[in-house]
Amino acid sequence: MKKIIALALAAAMVLSLTACSSSSNESSTTESSTAESSVVESSAAESSAATEASTAADGSVMTHEQFIAADVDSEVTVETYVQAKQSWWEDNGQGKATFYTQAEDGAYFLYEMPCTEDEYNQLVPGTKIKVTGYKSEWSGEIEITDATFEIEDGTWTAEPTDVTDLLGTDQLQDHMNELVSFKGMTVEASKDPDGKDVAYLYNYDGSGSEGDDLYFNVSYNGQTYSFTVESYLCDKDSDVYKAVENLKIGDTVDMEGFLYWYEGANPHITSVTVK
Repeated sequence: MKKIIALALAAAMVLSLTACSSSSNESSTTESSTAESSVVESSAAESSAATEASTAADGSVMTHEQFIAADVDSEVTVETYVQAKQSWWEDNGQGKATFYTQAEDGAYFLYEMPCTEDEYNQLVPGTKIKVTGYKSEWSGEIEITDATFEIEDGTWTAEPTDVTDLLGTDQLQDHMNELVSFKGMTVEASKDPDGKDVAYLYNYDGSGSEGDDLYFNVSYNGQTYSFTVESYLCDKDSDVYKAVENLKIGDTVDMEGFLYWYEGANPHITSVTVK
């Protein structure tokens, strides 16, 4: 009888050990599977981050968001559309021009981009171009320098975005270099070199003459801002240049232009309408 009981107990112990071994193996397999899954997910995330970081380096076209996130002085490549351009000029045999460009997701300022005079004449508003250069910053203005370009198929021109209510806010900078509009602003006095109140100045300090940049002050909601007519963009014979020369202190105006940046917002105005 004792022998039978002993055999029964031995059989039970064997079954118990077998069950424990099976459970341990299953637990180990589950933990291994979970660890492998974590490694795969981590590798995928690292791969995605690496791909994002190398977008500019491998010459791929960037989104505007990627361009803004890129380091200053890094190489960038974007597709964009010419919206306006400053005068073409030649520097030691190399033609150059500055362009205001924009795509549907943001704008780019192409500073002194090398081009021949024939190429400059081809780059009319709406022309699509692929640009490779270097992201640069000057006094707060984000631009592309030392650029090369190629003309691509397609045309597009931007409609101005009303940013009047963004004046004086951090959100205004999100629209840097875009074609924008300002509505219902009041012309304020500027001081000329003699201390006289005037509606505009030739050069920022009044030291210039007709043909130089025009500077004028406008206010909105009690705050005053300085706007510019850039003479290389809109010369003394342009409608906007003449319109500013005819402004009077106290006039209410609607304006359009490109949201250039110099130690803060310094819009380059291309259109002024007195209300």
